Amino acid sequence: MPHLISSTAPRVSIVVPAFNVAATLAETLTSLLAQTFQDLEVLVVDDGSSDGTAEVARSFTDRRLRLVRQLNRGLAGARNTGIHHARGDYIGFCDADDLWRPEKLAAHVRHLEVRPEVGISFSGSEMIDVDSQPTGLTQQPRLTGITAAHVFKRNPIGNGSAPVIRRAALDAIAFRPEGETERDWWFDEALRQSEDIECWLRMALTTDWEIEGVPGLLTLYRIAPGGLSAGIDLQFAFWERMIEKLSPLAPEFFERETPAARAYQHRYLARRAISAGNAPEAVARARACLAASLRPLVEEPAKTVTTLTATAVLATAGQGIITRTMALVGRHRT
Repeated sequence: MPHLISSTAPRVSIVVPAFNVAATLAETLTSLLAQTFQDLEVLVVDDGSSDGTAEVARSFTDRRLRLVRQLNRGLAGARNTGIHHARGDYIGFCDADDLWRPEKLAAHVRHLEVRPEVGISFSGSEMIDVDSQPTGLTQQPRLTGITAAHVFKRNPIGNGSAPVIRRAALDAIAFRPEGETERDWWFDEALRQSEDIECWLRMALTTDWEIEGVPGLLTLYRIAPGGLSAGIDLQFAFWERMIEKLSPLAPEFFERETPAARAYQHRYLARRAISAGNAPEAVARARACLAASLRPLVEEPAKTVTTLTATAVLATAGQGIITRTMALVGRHRT
């Protein structure tokens, strides 16, 4: 039975960062408003779009949907604005080209209510293509016993549309940088990539809030053509910037865990390059993975060997056989 809509503040706020997403936003909002747990609000943050994003949002008459418009501040800035305006005790995030299964929010609310020590609840994800059809790839991460090291090395949360977070946990890591006059930051707007991992890792390192997942592939995460190989060098640069920023918070932790985490990050980027058919990039990242640390080979031998094998096959035999090779593993994340 669906939960009734509250006459006061909603129990949950879902933040939807939106930048030039007129083509996909309606499908995303439809999936959020169709949640079986309906005591919610959906905050669409139009981050300086130049297309019809705002008009798509305004076309929805559901009173639970609110549109907030701002000059472009990037993904982290749009999420921060959404958090600032959110009224719920729990805050979920869904990018404007991803979808939620109808039962997702109910599962997270139930989890957070039963487990008051959990600050971030998340789920696994199924990958979809531009036509919203399954690609056959999934993210099926570790769900329990998650430490800061797990977040740093493997980011079990997986993607920005997977978590629902307790407002109190977010407020425990809020900060206001010099020069900011409008609101606090929860995500670091100086990072245009890796801003989500930085947020989760900062929470894991500086608070007692636990990070825990719920069973099921409850998020549908869209993979766009060409997006897999775009900006790999830039992504790695922002990831290294994240380490530089957070290292003073826990120097011993980063000294101990960075080599393995760097190897896992190179492995993840190698897999992105493989999926995009970029053989030179895949080879470079595979070599960098092995040079950084052998722990991925020891800790996750099957996935690491598959990645190395797929890299070698791509470099010698081309993309045709790669799809079949990578399907043996069936996951897209690191």
